[in-house]
Amino acid sequence: MNRWFAKLTCLLLLVAALPLAAQDLASYEKRVSVKTLPNGLTVVLWRRPEAPVFSFFTLVDAGSAQDPLHATGLAHMMEHMAFKGTPDIGTKDYAAEKPALQKVEQTYAAYEAERIKRVNQDPQKLAQLKNAWEQAIKDADKYVVQNQFGEIVESHGGVGVNAFTNYDETAYMYSMPSNMIELWAALESDRLMHPVMREFYKERNVVMEERRMRTDSQPTGRLVEQFLGTAFMANPYHRPTIGYAADLQSFSASDAAEFFQRYYVPSNMVIGLVGDLDPAQVLPIVEKYFGQLATTSKPEELFTDEPAQNSVREVTLHDPSQPFYLEGYHRPSYLAPDDAVYDAISDILSNGRTSRLYRSMVRDKKIAAFAAGFTGFPGIKYGHLFAFYGVPLPGHTNEEMQKAVHEEIDKLKTQDVSDEELQMFKTRTKADLIRGLASNEGLAQQLATYQTRYGDWRELFRYLDRVDKVTKADIRRVSNQAFAETNRTVGIIQTQTASSHPAPAASKGAEQQ
Repeated sequence: MNRWFAKLTCLLLLVAALPLAAQDLASYEKRVSVKTLPNGLTVVLWRRPEAPVFSFFTLVDAGSAQDPLHATGLAHMMEHMAFKGTPDIGTKDYAAEKPALQKVEQTYAAYEAERIKRVNQDPQKLAQLKNAWEQAIKDADKYVVQNQFGEIVESHGGVGVNAFTNYDETAYMYSMPSNMIELWAALESDRLMHPVMREFYKERNVVMEERRMRTDSQPTGRLVEQFLGTAFMANPYHRPTIGYAADLQSFSASDAAEFFQRYYVPSNMVIGLVGDLDPAQVLPIVEKYFGQLATTSKPEELFTDEPAQNSVREVTLHDPSQPFYLEGYHRPSYLAPDDAVYDAISDILSNGRTSRLYRSMVRDKKIAAFAAGFTGFPGIKYGHLFAFYGVPLPGHTNEEMQKAVHEEIDKLKTQDVSDEELQMFKTRTKADLIRGLASNEGLAQQLATYQTRYGDWRELFRYLDRVDKVTKADIRRVSNQAFAETNRTVGIIQTQTASSHPAPAASKGAEQQ
């Protein structure tokens, strides 16, 4: 019965995918307009007149991988500051607020210089400087109009105001009625041209609290941070997106302004626009407003390739919480020729209740509450990890998780996947693409992302050609290349009670970090 249902599901998904496969790329190109402004900003517009609304997705090609070494978390701070307004929005009197904000920076610089002294720090002077800084903040806060940017958007029909930061990028998005396109262009271009680091230290405290809640107070959060710091030694993925606590206590609004001026430049941004938008009318509006941004060359991308790993690395976190098992293997960036093969492995291992890890560890052996193997951890722009994790059920152990995961890895290395598994991966990938194109929001994100990553939005569809070419032999070959013991990093949470002693690591012979 289960096999019959799986085959029926596969057939239905294949039928759903046929319209995409049956139409050539040229039919989609007729609906897309791409314009690169003289200052370097690229706009990808997909006309979809079904409803009088549109969505946008602005992708800034800078994430936490671009954080300065002394200021981790700074890219994420940009996301918080983007909604604070401009000289015209979010203030009662910017002429008075501007010097007040400058005084905040001056007093903070004096306080910070004393705070970070390694010797001869004067506690009394430090307290005085801190009081002067805090008073300057109070004086500047008198001019703030809270949430005015968001209220303007929402009062004109905007919904879904949001943003996110990850290791590779920072993005901003919301949706509006189509007749608000010029207001949108005015608002978005203004906050890119005239950012104000308003309430910066208040938001820095908010981020510090986020770190305490998501990392410091969460065993899995602490484990993942230490795991990535161990798996990556040179690659920027070893630094947390949220930032280290020490950095969150030290970087300034001036540091944030420098980061903004370096990375938030037209040549480093792509905007996806999807909805009831006539390119002949909309693109001149976009150029009118966004064309005012200063022309600046795309920032040079500086990073270090991760050296080859030649030994097992391990992190063990002793904590009075449930056990947790995680392991990862280095793999190349998304530009690697075998990128689609890694996607196939991830799908076969983890996509749904028919996936290998679910069947083996959750359904059949009943040793895990959850289990998965996935690629793209923690980002994709640079060399990253293919990771596996398992959450043991009560009475079961991390050692059982490791053994079960390695059994599935060995099968990938020594046995071909089935025809059905490979076809299901290809069918699901096509169906997932169709579902991703169904909403204006999803399509705008896809267009901006592919235009940024490949320099051509058409790769969104060409990716399916690479998926179709994946073979069983490819899966065995890549599994043997990537899932080598010396390429492995292991992270575990070892449950510890008040009376227990630290238990031995899950992997014998591994180097404890």
